[in-house]
Order: sequence, then C-alpha cells, then structure tokens
Amino acid sequence: MDKKNILILSPHTDDAELGCGGTIARLLEEKNNIQWVVFSSAEDSLPKGMPKDTLVKEFKQVYKSLGFKDSNIEILKYRVRYLFEKRQQILEKLVELRKEFHPNLVIGPSLNDVHQDHIVVAQEMVRAFKSYSSIISYELPWNHLIFNIQMLIRLERRHIKKKFEILNFYKSQFTKERNYFSEEFIFGLANARGVQANSHYAEAFEIIRWIE
Repeated sequence: MDKKNILILSPHTDDAELGCGGTIARLLEEKNNIQWVVFSSAEDSLPKGMPKDTLVKEFKQVYKSLGFKDSNIEILKYRVRYLFEKRQQILEKLVELRKEFHPNLVIGPSLNDVHQDHIVVAQEMVRAFKSYSSIISYELPWNHLIFNIQMLIRLERRHIKKKFEILNFYKSQFTKERNYFSEEFIFGLANARGVQANSHYAEAFEIIRWIE
C-alpha cells in the first residue's frame, strides 16, 4: 500500500482491534499517518464493580503498545448503545475530520453490522466520506448476518501476533469469556482469510467506495 492518511473509526474501544488489528499493525509498519477515533468507552457495559474508566485505560495500553501518540487518538464519550441519539453530532465530527485530516482511506464498521452503535457509525461514515475518501469496512463475524469479502489484506504472523497481544490488554472483556478474544479464534480466522488470499494470514474487508 502507498503511504496514506488513514482514519480508523471504532464505535467502542476494542472494535477496530478485533476487526483489523493485524492490518493496523501493518499500516503502522508502512509509516502511514493514522488517526483513530473511538466513539464510546462503553462504561455501561463493564462488569459490575469495575471502575468506569477501565476501558479507557485498557485502550490506552493498546495504542501505546502499537506506538501511537496521544495526538493521533480521540476517545469520545457517547453512551454505549445510544449512539443513534447523537447521529448528527457524529456526522459533524466526521465532517470536521474530513476537513482537517483529509483521509485518503477510512476504515470503519460494516453497513451489514447488526449492532445498533456500529450501524450508526457506518452510516454516518458513508455520509461524510462517500465523495472524498476510499472507505472499507472491517469484519466482526459475530455481528454480521452477511459480509461481502471484497478485499483481503495479506498479513504476516507478526501482525496477527501483535493483534492478539493488544487484545490481551482488555482484561475487562476476558472476564466476560467472549470467545472471539481467544487465541484460537484470532489466529484461526486470520488463517482462513489467508487461505483465500494465498497467504499465511489476512484480514477481510468490504469495499464501500474506492477512490484513486
């Protein structure tokens, strides 16, 4: 890939890492200029008794481990599962980013994602960038009834290893025993996508718009 301004959109902390953590590791290796926006730290989804800032602290460990500076990260404070109430504010934020950051590529959730927060971010992403930037959507299989694999990004084992490493910072999510955080799932899905791309590992994406 050529070096680009890349905007990563994550409805909640952990979504982008789960969907394209290996690709993020590769894009950083290639010295791309990346901005990463998280719309909710999902305070209301934490296990009972955990401090409200748990996911923010865990996400900070993630992006620091990847080598991001604080200036390349923005964590918004919208309430989890209620992003639909802030749809206009989300659109305005994305338009602001479009004007200030001028992304060549935007990576966000799928329009086929059934999670109520994910679909809001996906729809407003398209509204904001459809005529300005290439847009691709990452794969979160547990949220998709349909996912059209139109793009595969080949990865090395080190990229998937880094993906699993950063996901391990989310101790609050491991307590919920979500199997899509498991090493077996992370490497298994990447291996399956790699087979489709004649590679050891890969991550899959839908192409919403491609502009060259």
